[in-house]
Amino acid sequence: MTDRFHPLAAGSGTAIGLGTGDRVRIRNAHGGQVVDTWAFARPDPAEHLSMEHTRTTLERITLTVGDHLLSSRRNPMLALVEDTSPGVHDTLVAACDPARYASLGARADHPNCADNLRAALRTAGQEVPVIPAPLNLFMNVRWDRDGHLTWLPSPARPGDAVVLEALMPQWLVLSACPMDVNPINGHRPRPVDYQVRTRAPSLS
Repeated sequence: MTDRFHPLAAGSGTAIGLGTGDRVRIRNAHGGQVVDTWAFARPDPAEHLSMEHTRTTLERITLTVGDHLLSSRRNPMLALVEDTSPGVHDTLVAACDPARYASLGARADHPNCADNLRAALRTAGQEVPVIPAPLNLFMNVRWDRDGHLTWLPSPARPGDAVVLEALMPQWLVLSACPMDVNPINGHRPRPVDYQVRTRAPSLS
């Protein structure tokens, strides 16, 4: 167990190895920052956190404390055990990537969450053939009755945090989203930090 918070620079990513029962607190150190979040099973990263399977099982597109988030094989993979933020998180939107920035008129080599995921997993000795849709923590995407989406600044305040518990051994990948073209990060990406608490081994 550790009480130390690890910094995650604005626009960067990291992969965290977790065992069953380990918990990660992801904290919006300065407020207003989206964190793209993925999970990949160990030892088989072909099984990954799936927003579409999670939405199907929850029968909603929003999350609340106590929810289990499912894998692409419909296995419980993560639990949302604490949320001190306004509770606004996105389960719909794909990670930003070079093509997304090009479509917005930015340079195609703009830092992006898809490349952050690949780089973070490479440091863990893993490769993935596709980029699954992430859980976009603290991201404020509104929809109207006609199904149109609106991109709004994150309402997360300084110090707001969520705690995720691993329900299987996995790599948890975080990306402090570098988006500065639309307003989801208030046009100014910021660093976040995270804390890992490992499950105490059983004495039995």
